[in-house]
Amino acid sequence: MTGIGGVEMGAQAARSRALAVLRVRSRALAVALLPAAAAVILLVGGSTGHLAGGGWDVLRWAVSVLALLVLAAAAGVALVVARSRPAVTPTVTVAEESAPDLYRMVRDLADRLDVPAPSAIALTPDCDSWLEDRTHPAHGPPPAERHDDDLAGPGGPAQHRSAAAPVLVIGSPFLWWMRVGELRAVLAPVVAGTGPSAHPDIAAARRFIRGLDAAVAVASEGRRDPFSRVACAGLGWVSRLLLRSCRGHAAEMERGVAAAAAERAQAVDYGLRIVAQEQVGLAYAGWDRLLTRVALPAWRMGRWPSRLDVGVVAALTELSRRDRLAEGFASRLGERPACDLLEEPGVMDEAVSLLAARLFHGGPAETGPDWSPVGWEEYPEEVVDRTWRTDAARLHRVLDTLGVRRAAEGTAPGTDGPTLARVLDHLTTPDAASTVTPAAGSDTHAEARAGAEARAESGAEARAEAGTGAPAHSHSHAEPETETESGPDDPTDAPPPPYGSPDAPPPPHRGPDAPAAAEGDHEGYAEDDDEDDLAGTTARGAALAAGLSAQLAREEAEARPAGVRAPASAPGPAAGPDAALWDDRALPLLPLQPPRTGREILTAHITAMVCCAAMDTAGAAPALDWLDGPSLLFDGARTADLAPSVLSLVETGDPGPLRAWMTDLGIRPEKPVRLV
Repeated sequence: MTGIGGVEMGAQAARSRALAVLRVRSRALAVALLPAAAAVILLVGGSTGHLAGGGWDVLRWAVSVLALLVLAAAAGVALVVARSRPAVTPTVTVAEESAPDLYRMVRDLADRLDVPAPSAIALTPDCDSWLEDRTHPAHGPPPAERHDDDLAGPGGPAQHRSAAAPVLVIGSPFLWWMRVGELRAVLAPVVAGTGPSAHPDIAAARRFIRGLDAAVAVASEGRRDPFSRVACAGLGWVSRLLLRSCRGHAAEMERGVAAAAAERAQAVDYGLRIVAQEQVGLAYAGWDRLLTRVALPAWRMGRWPSRLDVGVVAALTELSRRDRLAEGFASRLGERPACDLLEEPGVMDEAVSLLAARLFHGGPAETGPDWSPVGWEEYPEEVVDRTWRTDAARLHRVLDTLGVRRAAEGTAPGTDGPTLARVLDHLTTPDAASTVTPAAGSDTHAEARAGAEARAESGAEARAEAGTGAPAHSHSHAEPETETESGPDDPTDAPPPPYGSPDAPPPPHRGPDAPAAAEGDHEGYAEDDDEDDLAGTTARGAALAAGLSAQLAREEAEARPAGVRAPASAPGPAAGPDAALWDDRALPLLPLQPPRTGREILTAHITAMVCCAAMDTAGAAPALDWLDGPSLLFDGARTADLAPSVLSLVETGDPGPLRAWMTDLGIRPEKPVRLV
């Protein structure tokens, strides 16, 4: 299937499937009208004397009442399906005034493909591109109003939008990493999809599917009064039934549209598109690494990197320098980058970076005292150094709570400052007998179960205090929310163990809209993970990890109302068919990572303390590694082999490897360090 014939065959298959979807809608309408038709027959038969008698009168009244009820229910369902706001991807709108060259390139591409040009262009912090229909009345008049789902671009709302053509959504990493020719080749099959999208049958079928999906979302919203619950249950049942009936036809329709678009796009830069597809995979890998290793630590500190797209170019360039398989990719950087098609790429990069922080971390929609931008040149001091010193300070506060003495063994008299030696002496195990194993006895498992229950209860209290009815994901590093205080009389006794285990598979992710009734299942996972996390961990390490988890949960609960539920991000209308997508309770929409386990939290805090000691006693410096995030530099070179030494201390209580590592670099653990 090639050339014009392949395009026509794909489009014809898509249209036939669209008609099948519309037939499902027609059958549903016929079923709703069937009682009314029967009532009309009975009423006409009674008026003409053909269906006379008491029995016919009773049947006539019963069928008439049933017909009215069915018509009323059908009208209600149809109204909700027609007026419910379909889901729209949060994006940054690119006005034509702020990117005339980009609009010109897209229109030229549409002319070469002989398809309608997209009505507007928007950017998203993702490595993908697609067409999105935003012609629903709930989205407002396109030329005059801005989408509630979009962050306003630097040039304001896009102009000259058509009422029918879809919006072209482009992944922002593509603009900064790809060259102009590569971007045109990648966008060719996407823009070619506007041709089939303009067909009335395909457009009507897509509107029907989106309406049903939005109606299911409306029916899933919580209602308190009995009448609303019954109505939403009926609406949800009907909408899901129709969606199941249309599912296969809708999938085949989209496959036909994609096949037709791909066949049409083969005439445009086909050879270059094969090469550009390699850049798509590379950009995705670099973008994911940048978000999880570099951006996430900054977001946790209340700072958002304002040049994420510039950062992905630096990360991929560094990858090409390290990886011999990617050597040829850096040579492309001499060509014109696609971001030159924007008038102000820096301003657009900042808007997309703020949207990424909002989607992946749940931060506020605007800057503030606790949520400010940070440049890459400021990252080592403002993020890396502050993160390490904040974690080290939290570590010593928890040690104070556990009753660990300030002056560690071997320190000079009168020295009571925060030292690394205090941490090492506390976690050092005299012999292997104190290491907790899976067969340590029923007491250990009982403590794990009790700790899990306490954390689940305190987590619910923290959510209630923060004003949210569902588990909040305001921070991607959200540890188990707990208010349990770890303060045993004897610091060597193990308190409730920490949450999770890196060796066990992570618990299934629950979305931000997950029902509260699922908390029992979460507790079950927490119990298993707590017991697994104790395996091979010292009792003192388990106590310290539990205290750190509790302290982090408290800090998160205190910071959430001011940091996440900012007034600038409040939705407009109340929850309902036209509810705005931006709902603070649903953020982040795409969490980057599951909650860290207790062992991971303890390892991160000990690593931070070691880095603080290295900076204050051995002249080390914080730095940013584009692929691995925060790093420690000695004499301009990045240090290595720190993680295995810290894990040896955490898991077995053996400080030998870590002390040897510090001795080689001249780090003085007995010297006090500066905290924040």
